[in-house]
Amino acid sequence: MTELVAELDQHPDDYPVSKQRLGAFIGTSLHDYLRQRGVTQIFLTGIASSSGVESTARSAYDYGYNFVLVVDAMTDRDADAHRHSVEKTFPRLGQTDTTDNVLKVLRG
Repeated sequence: MTELVAELDQHPDDYPVSKQRLGAFIGTSLHDYLRQRGVTQIFLTGIASSSGVESTARSAYDYGYNFVLVVDAMTDRDADAHRHSVEKTFPRLGQTDTTDNVLKVLRG
């Protein structure tokens, strides 16, 4: 079993989402939660780039969010499906970038 690093432990301000579908928006209150707080920018990562991440990205696009797909912070069991999502689908939906670049921008 893989252990998560301490930095990924749940914090009091975290909003846990229990997905009922492939994406994080459909069947959850995530969109309402983000809109109530004025969130317009999100960063997407995940463990199933060709299904869960892609479904979430499509919904984020449909809801009008600005988002970055952090491509080196996601993976997939199917390497070809992952590559297709990263190279073909994600650039059509939102901005793609790496963790290092995202952190540099966030740090100012």
